Amino acid sequence: MLGQGINMSHITFRKATLDDLDGIIKVELESFTLPWSREAFYNEFVNNQFAHYFILEHNGNIIGYCGVWIVVDEAHITNIAISPEYRGLKLGKSLMKKMMEFARLHRAHSMTLEVRVTNHIAQSLYRKLGFQDGGIRKGYYTDNHEDALVMWVKL
Repeated sequence: MLGQGINMSHITFRKATLDDLDGIIKVELESFTLPWSREAFYNEFVNNQFAHYFILEHNGNIIGYCGVWIVVDEAHITNIAISPEYRGLKLGKSLMKKMMEFARLHRAHSMTLEVRVTNHIAQSLYRKLGFQDGGIRKGYYTDNHEDALVMWVKL
């Protein structure tokens, strides 16, 4: 982990473009045991009118990303990841706050997401942001059939 040596003023947040796909895939592969494929991300950018992706950059390198679908008045976080060496710096919290604000600006009244039932660190972050438990999706994750906790928040 980079720890406190990072200059936070060198971290930028912006809307992702198709040109960012390689950097997003790199963070995805570093972060998940069941990563999305390049094709899945490509389809999100090109074919999904509801999808919006944002990235965090440090000195021009993509270090995190988040995707959200906004359908009518509901936002759904599809995925969020921070590169392992940048974790513990509250970047995930900052990114989620920005995504929540983006959803509000696009007239979403609520936001949902799924998280592994064993991912207590992420659940704690989401609860600090006001998310509540909404239910369980049994066997949601295909790599090990782990359940997903559905969480939601009013925006």
